[in-house]
Amino acid sequence: MLTLLEEELTRRLCETAGLGLVRHTTGVIAATSGAVAIGDLRVAAGVSSTHLAQRFKELIGVTPKGLARTYRFTATVFSINPAEPIDWGDLAARAGYVDQAHFGHEFRAFTGLTPTRYVEVRRQFLREHPGHVLAGWPLPAV
Repeated sequence: MLTLLEEELTRRLCETAGLGLVRHTTGVIAATSGAVAIGDLRVAAGVSSTHLAQRFKELIGVTPKGLARTYRFTATVFSINPAEPIDWGDLAARAGYVDQAHFGHEFRAFTGLTPTRYVEVRRQFLREHPGHVLAGWPLPAV
């Protein structure tokens, strides 16, 4: 019975329209930590922006841009060392944000905090909980 179920599920998975496109595109987004122009992905795949966005929404629930934003923000937050001074402009530029204001807007959208406040809270956590298992990890979003 399990073999039949597995075969049927595999057959249905192979029939999913756009699955190969989404797999490939998500692979590129992940490999670049989200620092890739979605237009370039669309052109490389030979599909329209609408088609690419529809396949993403249908199969994984977010658009390619939304996924790339999440990857880029995650990589950026993991690169913050709260024990050292932070050059926010440099951090934003290295992460591929258009400017520091764009970075600040994204940061607030994901965490509910400004970048400076986020680091203050993180530093406070490290002071109050030295050696905590989560000390090396970013704080969860608000």
